[in-house]
Amino acid sequence: MRTPPDHLMPCRLHSRSVTPFSQKTYTCHKPNQTKPNYQNTKQRSIERDKEMIAAGITFSARVLRLLRRVSIAYFHDLLVSLCFIYNHLIPRTIHLFGSTADLTSVHIWTPLLHRRSKPSVVLIHGFGGDAKWQWRTQIGTLSRSFNLYIPDLIFFGNSRSDSPNRSVQFQAECIAQAMKQLGVKRYNVVGISYGGFVAYRMGSDVATEEVEKIVLLTSGVGVSEERIRELVQREGRDVRDILCPKNPEDLRLLVRRSMYRPPIWMPDFYLREFIKVKYMDHRKERIELLEELLKNGAGVSPLPVLSQETLLLWGDQDQVFPVDFAHELHRHLGKQSSLEIIKDAGHALQLEQPRQVNRHIQHFLLPPARSK
Repeated sequence: MRTPPDHLMPCRLHSRSVTPFSQKTYTCHKPNQTKPNYQNTKQRSIERDKEMIAAGITFSARVLRLLRRVSIAYFHDLLVSLCFIYNHLIPRTIHLFGSTADLTSVHIWTPLLHRRSKPSVVLIHGFGGDAKWQWRTQIGTLSRSFNLYIPDLIFFGNSRSDSPNRSVQFQAECIAQAMKQLGVKRYNVVGISYGGFVAYRMGSDVATEEVEKIVLLTSGVGVSEERIRELVQREGRDVRDILCPKNPEDLRLLVRRSMYRPPIWMPDFYLREFIKVKYMDHRKERIELLEELLKNGAGVSPLPVLSQETLLLWGDQDQVFPVDFAHELHRHLGKQSSLEIIKDAGHALQLEQPRQVNRHIQHFLLPPARSK
């Protein structure tokens, strides 16, 4: 009889020896463990730190080389321009006397929108810089209360002229003509230092009818030639090199003479770049302006008494025009003038004490109800 194939056979139970679970033994294979080498780990950490420091030094050096190549002073100047634009001021170039061929043009920052409800104010900078740098701490506050017009004087910033005239009166005529061409008929004038000389001439005879009130900041208008000569001799060096600096030492001295608390850190590489950006253009013409100022002052003798109400603001630590100059000018102007001495401020009081300066300007120029 044939045996059927296995897959057709009935399932058979095969007896197997089964080991109880409790009796089974299991072996746990642990990886080979070695004691950590703390010395090697520390060494690797030190090497990584050295690599990070080296990379940081390399990156910093590259950044410095890049910044020097593109000029930090240039970017700083660009940021100040953006600050003006942020406060709704736009740059314009006004070609004077109705002809672009004259080559007399005034670069001026004007309000984006002139509002008739606001008084108009002209801010005139001094000899140590242009419009942007000398009034940058005023625009944020004053632009909310006034229509601001901030010109570069001729041969400063982007203002140009082919005229041989270097007098204060010529500067005053250029600003007055620019305001006339802009269509501003009535305005107040604020001038600091050399800009105060220009503001004085605008109020005294160049634009008497247009100028309503005048604010003079640390401006030695009416100072005798002898007093100016004493100030120049006191410096012990050529004043032209200080006010028209050619190297970091000259610019550093200018800053220290202008400020009661000058910046502690003024690196040479930045000062050199700043001189290239702000002082090298038209240096010859600026020296001629300075020589004319030292020789003739405001350009009129005897000094007329202003018909407009005038506010004098002075720093108690002014080394350029000491406080006794303020009292002398105050006596000359008489009852139409008022004098405010600002503590802990030098010649550049608008930069050192901007809040006090802005508050005094607002209180003096705004109507009583709006100045509160």
